[in-house]
Parts: sequence; structure tokens; C-alpha cells
Amino acid sequence: MKKTNNPIVAYENIKKSFGEVEVLKGVNLNISPGEKVALIGPSGSGKTTIIRMLMTLEKPTSGFIKVEGNYLWHKEMNGGLVPATEKHLRNMRQNIGMVFQHFNLFPHMTILRNVTEAPIHVLGMPKEEAHQRAVEMLEKVGLGDKLDAYPAQLSGGQKQRVAIARAVVMQPKVMLFDEVTSALDPELVGEVLQVIKDLAKETDMAMILVTHEMDFARDVADRVVFLHNGQIEEEGAPKEIFENPKSPRLKTFLSRFLKS
Repeated sequence: MKKTNNPIVAYENIKKSFGEVEVLKGVNLNISPGEKVALIGPSGSGKTTIIRMLMTLEKPTSGFIKVEGNYLWHKEMNGGLVPATEKHLRNMRQNIGMVFQHFNLFPHMTILRNVTEAPIHVLGMPKEEAHQRAVEMLEKVGLGDKLDAYPAQLSGGQKQRVAIARAVVMQPKVMLFDEVTSALDPELVGEVLQVIKDLAKETDMAMILVTHEMDFARDVADRVVFLHNGQIEEEGAPKEIFENPKSPRLKTFLSRFLKS
């Protein structure tokens, strides 16, 4: 992936504390348009917090996040910066999609309606267009025969594929994946990872993927970022990270993963 001088996402000296616990300690990270970036690292290293802040689910304690050059948590006013309004956050969020560990589907709605609700009510898309896009997306993730089913009738892997379709149909410029296979039975992991791999190849969306699946990170990412104790310890192309890690902590992390 060719780096650009105009990142689609920029984290500038981001710090985040929960009470007295400092989870992020000054993270600087740029994501180029269309770039696929995998975040790896031990539990508690801050990976999920990084993407939750971009989705406006967590607010940075200090620092700035920009999306397409525009401040996310702030607004420029009278030559200075003020906290963003809810309207500003809502507008910025339309460029960002997220798939969570737990699928968060509406249990009382069919699969088709789960995928069409947001395009209609958030984007104001005509129902016919939303229906067409949803059907196409569900077919792409292998669920074209489940349009009238309800979430309770699906396997965990199928539910997660619906969640992916629901996020992608909004046509975000940045997609966030938070350990999307961690809640799945082992035999269902592959089908979900394959859907994401296909999306990564076929779309020009930027992607940030928090994952503990090292082979997946190697296959899908343009860049791998290793976090440790709230800081970026090492980053680089997958081949560099996995075959020639420089940080002792990264070497230890990878050896534990390979053993497990």
C-alpha cells in the first residue's frame, strides 16, 4: 500500500485513561486511504480502545483524531478548537463502519431488515435502493438464501457475516473490525475471515482490524502495528513483523502465539 501525505485517519498523541489506569500513552498513527492495517498485541495493550475512539464510543483523554483532515472530537471555531457537538460526531460517524465481537443484530427483525434499517433511516436512502444493496451484499457474504430468517435461526458465523454486510452496505470510507471471530466456535472462524479477506481485496475502504489471528493479519494487512502497554512498539509490513521482528517484546508475543 502506497503511503500518502493525506491520511484518511490520523491519531495525534492520543492518550486515554479509565480512572487512574492509562490505557493509551501518546499514540501517533496514520492510516492511508484504502490501507488495511492490523492491530496486534497482548490483551490490555489498547487495541480496541483505539478503534472505539474512532467510532466515537470512547473519548480521548487528550490528543486529536482527524478523519479526512477534519477533527473528530473537536470543531474549529473562531480560530480555535472547541469540543464537538453531537451533530458533528454524527456527521463524522457516517464515514466509519464497525463490526463488533458480538454481532449486535436486532433479534426481532429479519436479516434483510437488519441490513436495510440504517441505510434508510440514517442515510435517507430510498427503500428500493436499500433493499437492492442489502440483497447484493448478503449474497456476497453467502447469505442470499437467509433474507427472511431471524438472527436466532443463524449460526454465530452467519450472524457475524450479517453484521459485516450491515456495516459495509453503509459504504463507509473506513471499516473497523474488533476481534470479530473471538466469540465464534473454532469451526466457524474461517468463513468469517474469508469474507473479510474478500472485502479487503475487492473494496477501496480503509480497514483497521484488531485481531489475534496472526495468519489472517499476515494475509489481509498492508501494515501490522504491534501495541504493548498503551504504545506502538513496532510496525511494518507483515513480512517484516512476522519474519524479522526487532522488538524483544514482539518476539516474545509472537513466540507465545506460535506455541499456542
